[in-house]
Amino acid sequence: VVSRRVKPRRNMPAEARHIAVFAATIAAVLCIARFSTPPLRRAVRSSRLSAARASSIASFRPISSTGLSYSRGPKYQQLKGGASFSSSMEKAASTTMVATPPKVDSIDKAKDLLDSVDTIIFDCDGVIWKGDTLIDGIPETLDFLRQQGKTIYFVTNNARKSRAGFKKKFDDLGLSISSEEILSSAFAAAAYLDKIGFKVTGKSVYVIGDVGIGEELDLLGIQWHGGTADIGKGIELKSGFALPHDENVGAVIVGFDYGINYYKIQYAQLCINENPGCLFIATNLDALTHLTDSQEWAGNGAMVGAIKGCTGKEPTVVGKPSPLLIDYLVQKFGLKKDRILMVGDRLDTDILFGKENGLKSCLTLTGVTTEKKLFDDENKIIPDVYVDSINAFRGA
Repeated sequence: VVSRRVKPRRNMPAEARHIAVFAATIAAVLCIARFSTPPLRRAVRSSRLSAARASSIASFRPISSTGLSYSRGPKYQQLKGGASFSSSMEKAASTTMVATPPKVDSIDKAKDLLDSVDTIIFDCDGVIWKGDTLIDGIPETLDFLRQQGKTIYFVTNNARKSRAGFKKKFDDLGLSISSEEILSSAFAAAAYLDKIGFKVTGKSVYVIGDVGIGEELDLLGIQWHGGTADIGKGIELKSGFALPHDENVGAVIVGFDYGINYYKIQYAQLCINENPGCLFIATNLDALTHLTDSQEWAGNGAMVGAIKGCTGKEPTVVGKPSPLLIDYLVQKFGLKKDRILMVGDRLDTDILFGKENGLKSCLTLTGVTTEKKLFDDENKIIPDVYVDSINAFRGA
């Protein structure tokens, strides 16, 4: 169509005519891409980004701020006699491509990364284990990192267990971990109440969750009720029935609760809506969790969402990506944030936790996030690097 519309002068050399037709074709394609339907524009953009991502993974080199750098895209070879028109266009387009994180897939890249940090914080679910199954190679990797002089901590949004409960799980899986190296969102919830002086108010806490939250509250001497004791409780839907609740409840903590029921939801909303100044605290907002190694399960975000829906209030989130846990570690152990690497399997909690708190970040693909999701156009949370598993830190 373009060739029929272009009418070069008759005395124009054949080569010049060909160039004119080619230029008109390029102009037509650009117009179509500019004014075409949104789906087509997205398809064109997606194809360009995919090409950039594929090429950028091969590039990995240290820089001063993060110890790693991003690739700007492919290197284009020049043809003999100068660069071709198409290669020049591709080179110009490459400057607008979105940067993508490099993959740590060799011992040299792992060394560059480890040399840039002193402390490594690991998430647990999807990183160290899945459900009650230890991920292959983890003991060897943790031993290797300690041999390299790295300080290790485990920070998990899982509130089902207290620190003592997680210590037992590590022991059962054959991992030698001290209690000082473990921080959970159940601990974070109790620490938050302790920080604001909740105990001196004489108020109590209503818990939606497992045993971990109650155990951490017990260590601080904070009164509470609910939790597993309310599993199986029901309501009577009859004329004149009103569910009684404790007017002395000054905080509701919502953690993952596989026994959640309508009684717990109603009790929590009564406390938050009717008790003046009652706090609404969420251990985390994880959409999915690892209850078994066979599939993903609805996470604490579902429980928190139910309470948000009936109260119209936003919770105070104490787990990742909240800064409470990292601030605790930095203040207690004198850590330097720019020398800490956060490793996790979730973009919206682990990686965001690292980015929002000035840490380096590494995504592992052994949990809920796939490589496809990481490189999806809709994803705005980009880690500094990513690995197939944390065994990549020792070149495995």
